[in-house]
Amino acid sequence: MKNLSRNLVLSLLVCLLPHVAYPQTSLQRFIDNPALKHASVGVSVVELESGKSVANHDAEKSLTPASLLKLITTATALETLGENYRYKTKITVDADDPSRILVLGGGDPTLGSDSFPDNPYIFFINGTEALTESLSKDREYSILVVDNLFGYDGISPEWTWIDIGNYYAAGAYGISIFDNSYKLVFNTMDRKERPKILRTEPEIKGLTFQNLLTLNNTGQDNGYIYGVPFGYEKELRGDIPASRSEFVIKGDIPDPGRLVGETLREYLKQAGYRIGAIETTRQEYLSRSSTNGQTPSYRVGNVLFTLTSRPLKEIIREVNVESNNHYAEHLIRTIGRHTNSDIYANALAEGVDYTEGYWKGKGIDSTPLIMHDGSGLAPQNAVSAKFLTDMLVYMHNRSNGSTTFLNSLPKAGQEGTLKNFLRDTRLVGKVAAKSGSIGGVQCYAGYLIDGNKKYAFAVMVNKFNGTRSEIRKAIEQLLLGL
Repeated sequence: MKNLSRNLVLSLLVCLLPHVAYPQTSLQRFIDNPALKHASVGVSVVELESGKSVANHDAEKSLTPASLLKLITTATALETLGENYRYKTKITVDADDPSRILVLGGGDPTLGSDSFPDNPYIFFINGTEALTESLSKDREYSILVVDNLFGYDGISPEWTWIDIGNYYAAGAYGISIFDNSYKLVFNTMDRKERPKILRTEPEIKGLTFQNLLTLNNTGQDNGYIYGVPFGYEKELRGDIPASRSEFVIKGDIPDPGRLVGETLREYLKQAGYRIGAIETTRQEYLSRSSTNGQTPSYRVGNVLFTLTSRPLKEIIREVNVESNNHYAEHLIRTIGRHTNSDIYANALAEGVDYTEGYWKGKGIDSTPLIMHDGSGLAPQNAVSAKFLTDMLVYMHNRSNGSTTFLNSLPKAGQEGTLKNFLRDTRLVGKVAAKSGSIGGVQCYAGYLIDGNKKYAFAVMVNKFNGTRSEIRKAIEQLLLGL
């Protein structure tokens, strides 16, 4: 009888051993990959239902996450604001000055955005139509754009100089328009000359460029636009493809609020109105260190027009599927302003503090989390693989927005930034995850759901010496081996 029991136990162990050992074997092969010889690596794989660890390596080490940080930003926004939260941008008239039109920014990142199939000028079209129903044409009007909701520190102080001024590092403000980016169009047909600047789209009055660009024969876009926020003098460096009648690079609109005012003025002029001065609240804001009981120079009257954004669930899907930095920066500031309504409190800092405290309140150790923005663009950002899987398990098992969050992630081999990841493997469509990559960083985190196998995972690689494609392939093999 004892021999029978012992044999039964041994048989069970033999059956279970491959299921326990194989993920660890797959992990060891990953760690031993020559491309990772000098890299810092963090891996955490846990069972989704129980949270039990399946495989881990330096899971509590804080590493640079790049765009994996967007998982934290979008999850916090969903938890805090709700999936049906919508931004509102309003047009009204100053209650104390009926000749002054006010545009009230609500922090909407989608206003005029290319990310959705709406007419990017719908705000101006419908806003002008609403104003013509309410305002006479027998006087001259001015426009004040109230874009101070997030203050005017629209970028993180930890972003690098090579990024600032380019479209993917656009500032986030109380008014944003056209993704806060413009197209700079060149003709590069003359190989003996620098690329010829043709125009910007949209036209931005006063914007000038010192053109130091050269031409290449590789067909690659290595062109960068350098310049500070609210600065109208930009410097162009790098190289762009030769022999193109038109070639486009994109930059950060220097003052989105002013562009909104100028664009609205043109629409109103076409409707027969006389429009004079265009102002924003920036100078007034910068002249005050705090509200201190002071009242603004305007008083909001009856709202004549409101444009409402798409719901948050669509916005966070855009953030995670397309890795939209601009939307993510708006979200972290929206969280900050939601928790502290004082426009003179730093919206980014408030959002970061709230995010760290929120997850700590859910029982997740937030000490490995270091945030300097909402998008992951700052190289100084850091988080551990374990924090990510702990948060992913919470979002799947405990969040009221569980389904919405899962659906916001791109499916491997099918869409967005994961379209080519795990393509032509058995895990196509069975991994929903976020990728993260900046110089020397390649990371993935999300969910693997394949029949009875349900995992949350985070794989983070920093300072690798192999090629990026080698690292991606190694991470694919690790996931396939689970």
